[in-house]
Amino acid sequence: MENKNLKIILSIGGVLLVAIIGSIFVNLGIDWFESLNKPSEWVPNIIIPIVWTVIYVLFAIYLYFGIKNDRINKEITALLIVNGLLNVLWCLVFFTLNSLLWGLIVIILNLIVGAILLTEMHERDKFFSYFLTIYPLWLSIASCLNLACWILN
Repeated sequence: MENKNLKIILSIGGVLLVAIIGSIFVNLGIDWFESLNKPSEWVPNIIIPIVWTVIYVLFAIYLYFGIKNDRINKEITALLIVNGLLNVLWCLVFFTLNSLLWGLIVIILNLIVGAILLTEMHERDKFFSYFLTIYPLWLSIASCLNLACWILN
């Protein structure tokens, strides 16, 4: 039982770490981002952190119950780690390094791995996979917005 509790704590800590590091990189480049030309059909700025918070909370809840009920295998664990790293990398490349093209490449990779993650999760835990469908959907929207910024700038 102690091993599961430690896994839960470390996993949820990992989600928090991704959120915190990503936020730091975003904040470092927010002035640059605000100066970009954006399409007229842009997601309101207030929506973006709300959606990411919901996604991180859903992943934390999924990890809690998934570890507790032995529904997370090595493949899902690896995909979760890769997605977390790609999320942080995108924040670094796009916001901090101000690279629209490389940001687009990273977020498309993130979207692909996110879709694979959702597929793997669906095979093991359909209930939570339905809630986490928001993740690849949001990555799709973010990819389109990243592409729009690249085209317009």
